[in-house]
Amino acid sequence: MSKEILGGYSARVRALLSKHGVEAFSRVSLALDDGRVIEGIVLPRPEFGDPDVLVVKLDNGYNIGIDVDRVKELKLVSPHRPAPLVELRLPHLKPGLPKVCMVSTGGTIASRIDYKTGAVYPFFSAEEIYSMIPELEDLAFIKAETLFSIFSEDMSPQHWERLAERIYETFEREKPTGVIVAHGTDTMAYSAAAMAFALRDLPGPVVFVGAQRSSDRPSSDTALNVICAVKTAVEAPFGESVIVMHGSPSDDFCLVHRGVKARKCHTSRRDAFRSVNDLPLAIVRPGGPITVTNHRYRPRNPQGPTLLNGFESKVALVKFYPGMGSELIETLVDKGYRGIVLEGTGLGHIATRLIPTVRRAVEDGVVVVMTSQCLWGRINMNVYRTGVELIKAGVVPAEDMLPETAYVKLSWVLAHTTDPQEARELMLKNMAFEINPRNEERYYPPVWWGLDVGA
Repeated sequence: MSKEILGGYSARVRALLSKHGVEAFSRVSLALDDGRVIEGIVLPRPEFGDPDVLVVKLDNGYNIGIDVDRVKELKLVSPHRPAPLVELRLPHLKPGLPKVCMVSTGGTIASRIDYKTGAVYPFFSAEEIYSMIPELEDLAFIKAETLFSIFSEDMSPQHWERLAERIYETFEREKPTGVIVAHGTDTMAYSAAAMAFALRDLPGPVVFVGAQRSSDRPSSDTALNVICAVKTAVEAPFGESVIVMHGSPSDDFCLVHRGVKARKCHTSRRDAFRSVNDLPLAIVRPGGPITVTNHRYRPRNPQGPTLLNGFESKVALVKFYPGMGSELIETLVDKGYRGIVLEGTGLGHIATRLIPTVRRAVEDGVVVVMTSQCLWGRINMNVYRTGVELIKAGVVPAEDMLPETAYVKLSWVLAHTTDPQEARELMLKNMAFEINPRNEERYYPPVWWGLDVGA
């Protein structure tokens, strides 16, 4: 028995496993006190958890914990360790395929379970990609590299700058038809928006892709998402920063969302991403052509790209809530923050008592931008007295921008100007279709979720 691997378990669990010759990653059968029999692979105990709870990976990919007192009988099914998730093989590429470059930043899509160690490892060499998704051999020649191996919540404006620079260099050096960015889903929309402001005149799309389910689970969405991302990089007519993810819970199609108009709207569904205040740019089916659904886009620019890099880290996104005090805004000002995006109520309001604090922030040179918690629709600060007073205080209305997009844009703007008035003008300028000039009924989910996606 590997004492190092199983050492985290209690003496009672280790004694039970040792009695039956069970090592880490052995397959066992457990008869429980409720009559059920469970079969799976014994995993090392997590860093945090009850040492009396045995962790077992089921065949469906999920892990469960079983209290040792509930185990009435344990049998060793197989001492052999399962093979790795993917056996590497050389791809059989067709001549003349377009080149697609893939840059990994981490996240669920760029990882796999190694059953020999139980750990999650990066999964992003070109050979690994082809081995996992052989359908790609008919679509493109893929060149892959890892830039970061981090959780998406660890992304920062400094990471955006490095990513933008790498994408720019990749387009200049490799001349691909598109660049795919593997990214964790939780902050993917922030990074996709950042690339929309930092990279212009793109010769091909920058395609962000992720996974809601890890590659060791039968319900993984990795394969379809990557196939659709590659098809988008090769076939899409637009040169923008976009997100490609499942368009339904089934493995039938993906949607292409504009990076500045997308949000992750569900914690675990495979079709978690939605376009907000806009239509998706396209529908992608693995066995068919791309269907463009939104003809308002920037076409590929063969003379590009242009790099306008830089993001200011002293920018905050603050959600208003009932009872919110002025100290939050005051602290940001005292700490030297140059910009604040407020996620206000409906049409763009905060409590009347906070208006003097906002006015002082603006007078101190802080750019304050107003968005709405409602997401769909646009703010209108001319309807109620509170909104009018906020405008008089110097607050910039963000039209129909998502709060996340407004935050990223303000970070980019303040890295390119120190003049608050110029920053205000830039925030109101439509740079990457982050502002829609009008709201249409079909933008609201109950309408476009019924978009015709038939074959």
